[in-house]
Amino acid sequence: MTISHSKAMHPADIEKALETLTILVDTREHPGEKLSDRMKQTGRPFERCKLDYGDYSAKITVDDAAVSLTGHVAVERKMDCNELAMCFGKERARFEREFERAHKAGAKIYLLIENENYEKIYAGNYGSGASFRSKFPPASMIGSLFAWQARYNVSVILCKEELTGKIIKDILYYEAREYLQND
Repeated sequence: MTISHSKAMHPADIEKALETLTILVDTREHPGEKLSDRMKQTGRPFERCKLDYGDYSAKITVDDAAVSLTGHVAVERKMDCNELAMCFGKERARFEREFERAHKAGAKIYLLIENENYEKIYAGNYGSGASFRSKFPPASMIGSLFAWQARYNVSVILCKEELTGKIIKDILYYEAREYLQND
């Protein structure tokens, strides 16, 4: 359902809709303790479903009807730049197709990368563990990150793993609020 208003929604109705925010988790997101912890951090109910792009999106209820934000916003989560290096390297064509689909749909994508900061990326010291370190060159990683932002209007967020659930919830909450206020 797409919301169409002849007039702006009342702030109380927006708040009521936001209270129904449910996180949508892509079925390809690995189930397990980390996902469970991440979802507990959100403090929101969640449902697993197939998403066309991204790992997380949301739905809200407006006037007793479910409104999916999957065509509007998604969060793509990577556990570190080692995982992202695979997406920018040998899985690049698939990764590009996913972001092209989102871009053509007019969806906003947030690329959330855990356990990284720009200092580590520029130095080529990315990855959350010393047991594996990608051979993907730092200049290629930085170039791909900034090209993705320019090409697909992606917002890159680097964070500690402990904050991932809270950040996902906040992104989706404020995107939903803006959607309700402005759409």
